[in-house]
Amino acid sequence: MLKALLIAAVAFGVLSFLANRSIYYPMREGLWELRAQIGASDVWLTAADGVKLHAWWVPAPEPRVVTLFLHGNAGNLSHRIDHIREITAAGSSILVLDYRGYGKSQGRPTEKGLYADAAAAYEYLVGQGHTRLVIHGESLGTAVAVDLGSRKPCAGLVLEAPFSSARAVAARVLPLIGPLLVWSYDSKSKIQGVGCPLLVIHGDRDEVIDYSLGRRLFEAAREPKQFWTVEHAGHNDLLEVARPHYGRRLADFYASL
Repeated sequence: MLKALLIAAVAFGVLSFLANRSIYYPMREGLWELRAQIGASDVWLTAADGVKLHAWWVPAPEPRVVTLFLHGNAGNLSHRIDHIREITAAGSSILVLDYRGYGKSQGRPTEKGLYADAAAAYEYLVGQGHTRLVIHGESLGTAVAVDLGSRKPCAGLVLEAPFSSARAVAARVLPLIGPLLVWSYDSKSKIQGVGCPLLVIHGDRDEVIDYSLGRRLFEAAREPKQFWTVEHAGHNDLLEVARPHYGRRLADFYASL
């Protein structure tokens, strides 16, 4: 009996480890040749635990605000060229961070590590004299953005395809088993700590992060807040379907801050 329990415990531990590791899909190879094309400069940061991080800084011609962009779980910052162009055109300079383990950043991704990475990028921008900061998260990056926004003052928070918790996402993928294995990134418990204006963007055909999870997080947030449903948009084509309204929505949001 004891042996069976030990085997079950080990098996559960292995499954939990694999499930949580599967959250991240980092890529080292990137479209680094596009840096000059978009006018980006390399920025090197150091997280509180000593991990060296890479980011791109792209100034807007006449910025209203400065955006810290926290991308999703796959690829790296060089795969966010369209976001960079839209955000700078809307009137915001942008710092796009690669978390530990992504792109040219050192280390391996963990929930605690991603929070530390975002904090390092935030402190860098504040140290450069930027005070009107917008934290903009995409997919997994929305959980990192909510965590940061609940701990640090910011002018605004933009969340694209957010979720209430990773556990809730896991429940959609693997009913019954998923919620037992994944307990991380609980944005719903933190969103009440965000006191700045909030803009949530979600596709109503999102096949990765269900639309209802974005609504659930939005409903738990404080005012002022606005929710933009992008009709007929899935998870990976959200920006594409949202054009040409995406830039205008961001510009209006920046102007309201």
